[in-house]
Amino acid sequence: MTLYIPTHFRKDDPEALFAFIEQHAFGTLVSSGPKGLHVSHIPFLPERDGGKLRLLGHVARGNAQWEALEGASDVLAMFHGPHAYVSPGWYQNHPAVPTWNYAVVHAHGKARLMDEAQLHDLVVRLSNTYEAGRPKPWKATDLPADFVANLLKAIVGFEIEVERLEGKFKLSQNRPAEIPRVIEALERDGEGETAALMRSHPPAAKG
Repeated sequence: MTLYIPTHFRKDDPEALFAFIEQHAFGTLVSSGPKGLHVSHIPFLPERDGGKLRLLGHVARGNAQWEALEGASDVLAMFHGPHAYVSPGWYQNHPAVPTWNYAVVHAHGKARLMDEAQLHDLVVRLSNTYEAGRPKPWKATDLPADFVANLLKAIVGFEIEVERLEGKFKLSQNRPAEIPRVIEALERDGEGETAALMRSHPPAAKG
């Protein structure tokens, strides 16, 4: 583990972690190279390939991160879900201190660059994914061929074969008696997404 995860906040189910990535697919790509660390914030296309998990994405060709991706021994993609401040004033039991509730999944693996055909397919699939459900979905396939060709020259596609997932769902599991009060307060403060996440991830029952 590279992420600090106390036992009561750990989420190990790979299917649940990958489903979380699918729901929160705008992530942070971190890799190292000869010039140090590189970081990019991009939308990913998560996919299952048999028993393997893959993350597809692209960065601008002007972004130096792509030049070191294939040579990196390990790349990391981070995905954040709902999060919110938790006031100790909401607790019944004291003393207590402020904290923050959140959920995050880290995906580790190795990257491989795409060829032009794979990149074109990715661009089409990404736009179809995020246009789905709109009254008049925009389609990349409607663009002029010369425009698309110039676009593809300006970006670099890659895929990450996920080798390891880490999940940290810090949702007040260490204070189980306070959870109903925290959920109520979060909903009152307009933090319904974090409250819903807490409802769906109750503390593990003690054996």
